Amino acid sequence: MNLANRITVARIFLVPVIMFFLLVNFKLPPIRIEQFSITYNQIIAVLIFIIAASTDSLDGYIARKHKLITNLGKLLDPLADKLLVSAVLVSLVDMGKMDAWIAIVIISREFAVTGLRSICAAEGIVLAASKLGKWKTAAQITAIIALLVNNFPFAFLNIPFDVIASWIAAIITIWSGIDYFVKNWHVIQFDN
Repeated sequence: MNLANRITVARIFLVPVIMFFLLVNFKLPPIRIEQFSITYNQIIAVLIFIIAASTDSLDGYIARKHKLITNLGKLLDPLADKLLVSAVLVSLVDMGKMDAWIAIVIISREFAVTGLRSICAAEGIVLAASKLGKWKTAAQITAIIALLVNNFPFAFLNIPFDVIASWIAAIITIWSGIDYFVKNWHVIQFDN
């Protein structure tokens, strides 16, 4: 269990902590500024989410720089990413902050690409993250943060940035999923 893998495992352990702060009502009055309000729970959850999301780049950087890439890390890193994003998306739907169809599209794409990666791995092919995949991750994290902070500071300008970011995340997620399958279609074999 090297440093990179420990960081990845820490990200996995942060998932239930984030969900706890999002879904448990502490019955504290929210912070209010004019018509904008946000709960203390959301502030704590978004801070933990930002820390967890930022460890994704950190563990990969450490693993590559110090040649600490392991099979365990190859398994845990994408699992941690999917757990983090999926758990927060489900929480956002439960909180009424995200349309369920967007969460379903994003989570379905993650399962589909994970399945494709498994097929490729069985064939000895490594399916590296694409540029679109990195854009997808950035778009998802941006949308999640915007939703977690109740569209701050755009709420003051009456700009629905959180909704726009959610749609952009869904579109890029679909686009990147299609891209993975088109580029690797030759790996999938259908029996007649």
